[in-house]
Amino acid sequence: MTGDAPLSAAEKTLSVLEALADHSRIADIADASGLPKATVHRILQTLVQRDFARADGRGGYLGGPRILSLAGRFLQRLDVAEHVHPTLRDLQQRTGWTVHLALLSGDEAVYAAKLEGARPYHLASRVGMSLRLHCTSIGKAILAAMPDDEVRALVRRTGLPARTERTVTDAGALLAELAEVRKRGYAEDHEENETGVRAVGAAVFDHTGEVIGGVSTAALVDLAEAPADLPELVVRAAADVSRALGAT
Repeated sequence: MTGDAPLSAAEKTLSVLEALADHSRIADIADASGLPKATVHRILQTLVQRDFARADGRGGYLGGPRILSLAGRFLQRLDVAEHVHPTLRDLQQRTGWTVHLALLSGDEAVYAAKLEGARPYHLASRVGMSLRLHCTSIGKAILAAMPDDEVRALVRRTGLPARTERTVTDAGALLAELAEVRKRGYAEDHEENETGVRAVGAAVFDHTGEVIGGVSTAALVDLAEAPADLPELVVRAAADVSRALGAT
């Protein structure tokens, strides 16, 4: 664009989306995008309706699940970043289990990469699929990296719906389990998200030390011959991915 030509509706929306990556308050998004607050508010309302943004309950806004869902669908046609893919492949080869990388998106996570295990079956998970935090190994690893107050607030927003008869649906029990996850450094899912599937997961952090996702290995319970050092392998892989993303 040149001169003072007005921005198109698409350019305004993209400006708000870009600003939303770094800011949550309308005033800050308006400053970053150069748009009036009223315009920003109107665009945010549309983004919320389409799940590209969500209200954070404190007067601000965060990115919505459709952002990562779309990114995941694009990733199906692209190779996982070179500095992350080798780590995931190594974990898959050492365990023989299906390996996932999921990234936090609002109150849930979204699969960003999946490497099928060595067994002749495929799990139902797929790149771009969202997952609940309270009943998955990646999700519980993410929650364990958060203060309990944040976990309680999230539970109030989302509830603890049962996915299987083994799903933890009591907030106190979940917090107690997260305390154990913090001690050992990894989380487990024993058929809590999908009957017949177990998983081990560990959190992934970015260059600021914030939790942004997790890595897991998963397999069918009846065929899950796990290496004795499976948790250590998952924790090591998550740490390697974190370092690749700039974590110290």
